[in-house]
Amino acid sequence: MATFIQRITINYIFLTFVLSADIGFFVRVASFGINYGQVGNNLPPPDKVLKLFSSFQITKTRIYDTNPQILQTFANSNVEVIVTIENQILIQLNDPQQALQWVSNHIKPYLPDTKITGIQVGNEVYTEEDTTLIQFLVPAMVNIHNALVQLGLDSSIHVSTPCSLAVLEESYPPSAGSFKSEISGIMTQLLNFLSSTKAPFWINAYPYFAYKNDPIRISLDYVLFNPNQGMVDPNTKLHYDNMLYAQVDAVTFAIAKLGFNGIEVRVSETGWPSKGDPDEIGASLENAETYNRNLLRRQMANEGTPLRPRMRLEAYLFALFNEDMKTGATSERNYGLFQPDESMTYNVGLSAFATSSTSSTSISLTSSATKTKVKAKPWSFS
Repeated sequence: MATFIQRITINYIFLTFVLSADIGFFVRVASFGINYGQVGNNLPPPDKVLKLFSSFQITKTRIYDTNPQILQTFANSNVEVIVTIENQILIQLNDPQQALQWVSNHIKPYLPDTKITGIQVGNEVYTEEDTTLIQFLVPAMVNIHNALVQLGLDSSIHVSTPCSLAVLEESYPPSAGSFKSEISGIMTQLLNFLSSTKAPFWINAYPYFAYKNDPIRISLDYVLFNPNQGMVDPNTKLHYDNMLYAQVDAVTFAIAKLGFNGIEVRVSETGWPSKGDPDEIGASLENAETYNRNLLRRQMANEGTPLRPRMRLEAYLFALFNEDMKTGATSERNYGLFQPDESMTYNVGLSAFATSSTSSTSISLTSSATKTKVKAKPWSFS
């Protein structure tokens, strides 16, 4: 028994070493983005949003469609934009010609004036209620990538898809991270595509939900990035002082267990609601301000996770505005840093980056991962 346990421990130590050393060296750059949702009937027009971005030196955003008004307005600005393909059109994009037409109509006309840097194919498709969509996801991604290659646009635009943490079977401790067995086959196809095209794996990670569901056993300070004892992964001996980093590393371990060690994990969404229903424990203005302020501080300190300390974790905050037309619990309409009238919901320290500030640091620049551009070829499953 002792020999077996020793072997398991050695395997984890080896895997930890491989994962922590597999991507380049640390580059000191900032990387912080904001999700720009539009599910509201009282939101400011894109030109006012761009001015808001400029005022606070926000240089990265993600939108949930390819809104022409936004893409046109953001032309000749310093804002990098990730666009999203809606889940409902994934099926038609399984046709290569349809994918080529989509890129020709929705991406090419805005380049190079608008800095489109990524295409998210669908959103949380693996955990969609319509489970039939899963089989169409990777083929659609392949076709979109190949269309970019055909049009000569692939060198500056990555193709990926955001997943929710619900794709994990296990996430605690981080070294136990593994994908659900029922999606492991399709997940392998996705990872093969991401590895081949040097694209990141995006995860929507919300420590808020973990705390809301188990506030007795989960420390509020741990999920809010406040000073706390944290936890030590018994297999890797890595110390975690916040849940977000633990969640990200759990995804990295899950990816490694399927045989992929060189894929960067980025956070496509994370945030905290400033208001909620009576049963939404933890949803408050104070907690939202604390979570997002502490996250911003860590982003600007160029932190990596315990597993990959030399690689800066790239994260996109959810969300820019409170969106009054979102359905569901009260919290769904109260994730915004700003109110629709452009006033701050609470102060997370963005004023330090306002145009009047002498600071030269912007809220987001580029990813710390070093990339080598090579001439791409159409991608296939073979």
